[in-house]
Amino acid sequence: MPTLVAGSKTRPYRSGAWRRTTRGFTLLELMVVITIIAFATAALSLAMQDSQHTMLAKEAQSLAASLEAARAQARAQGQAVRWRMVPQGLVREGTPPTPNASKPELAYTWSSASVTGSTAQALLLGPEPIIPAQSIRLWSPDAPQIALQVSTDGLRPFVVSPAPGLANAP
Repeated sequence: MPTLVAGSKTRPYRSGAWRRTTRGFTLLELMVVITIIAFATAALSLAMQDSQHTMLAKEAQSLAASLEAARAQARAQGQAVRWRMVPQGLVREGTPPTPNASKPELAYTWSSASVTGSTAQALLLGPEPIIPAQSIRLWSPDAPQIALQVSTDGLRPFVVSPAPGLANAP
């Protein structure tokens, strides 16, 4: 057995007993690395989980605000305004056209190309305080199982809610 006594003829660094081999990780190092990977994965999945749903919710909130502003403007001007659905968004009808406008002016444009909307009829935003109950259904062709509805009962403001008949949970 080699010793470190002066005069010993064995070389401690050449002997297999004295050489420490580092061929792996300790259990503590392995647990720390796995914990860091788990936290990073959880943070990434939470950050990316609702990208379609969040984008659709922002679009619906923006549309509801625009419809409420148009409703207030129609009441202030004392004339009925209709918003009709087109592939790019909604077109305003019933207001005087802007000068040099050769085609109908878009009242609301989808902020993303991956948003689509549908409505049973054109939206009527009249000068009266009470309007007919109306709704627009918004969804994304990339995730058709997620749909939101922007609606009013005619008396209250436009609100965003999950579209009926679909599982909208992210």
